[in-house]
Amino acid sequence: MKILVSECLLGIPCRYDGKAKEYEGIRQLMEQHELIPICPEQLGGLATPRVPAERVGSQVINRDGKDVTDYFKRGAELALKLAQMYGCEYAVLKERSPSCGSGQIYDGSFSGKFMDGDGMTAALLKENGIRVIGESQIQDFNNRHGIF
Repeated sequence: MKILVSECLLGIPCRYDGKAKEYEGIRQLMEQHELIPICPEQLGGLATPRVPAERVGSQVINRDGKDVTDYFKRGAELALKLAQMYGCEYAVLKERSPSCGSGQIYDGSFSGKFMDGDGMTAALLKENGIRVIGESQIQDFNNRHGIF
């Protein structure tokens, strides 16, 4: 099975702070599945490192107050295109990210608080029938569905 995955979870330093968030459970997926790594923010044209951004309604605003929504939309569209090209039915994405977060994201106040919602990429993938989970859900998802 081919699975779209946030490349920061594989140890690629592509996050806003120029770091990675390697998650061992993701690496274990490589034993049985083909992973398609993506960073929607880089795909959309943002540099690494970059000013942190959070969703504010339908927009994405960085900490300096700049609207970066178009970069996030472009990255989401390209991530969807890759998922469709490779036939991915599932995606494992970085939790709480304004791009990749699924179910819960930072609230737009840059205070570290969360709210219910999806990042732009997660939302677009879901709208197009791709099942999105966060890295902490891998084991539970596997236990319930036997997919991973």
